Amino acid sequence: MAEQKTVYFGAGWFSDVQNRAYKDAMDALAANPTINLKDSYIPLNNQYKGIRVDEHPEYLHDKEWAQATYNGDLIGIRSSDIMLGVYVPDEEDVGLGMELGYAQGQGKYILLVIPDEFYGNPINLMSWGVADNIIPMSKLKDFNFNQPRFDFYDGAVY
Repeated sequence: MAEQKTVYFGAGWFSDVQNRAYKDAMDALAANPTINLKDSYIPLNNQYKGIRVDEHPEYLHDKEWAQATYNGDLIGIRSSDIMLGVYVPDEEDVGLGMELGYAQGQGKYILLVIPDEFYGNPINLMSWGVADNIIPMSKLKDFNFNQPRFDFYDGAVY
């Protein structure tokens, strides 16, 4: 069995497009033999006290929930081997942007994954600059996380 890495799974879940990309990326990671998905950090599965604000909007103003969830995510980034960002070019997630910057500051390898139908579309300069590699979703299940490499994005940058 191949060595397995953990990832911090940065992904939006605020629109149908983001939710489809989220599911596709999770399916690909589950099929990737170089990923230990069980021990990876999935923020949506690690909300403070198990409370998801999309299901419990009354917590949107709860500072304890917000601070504890934020701190938990930072620990998730620090304790994961690799930062994975699921990036939808036309629906940038400011939270993912912060996670990417923090991961870079922690010296993490950063892989952005873009749904195939959006791969090649222009992406933000800051997200492009922080990424060590950017791949289409269809390559995620076969990406060797034990041999992370740098590569350029084929699309435009703004």
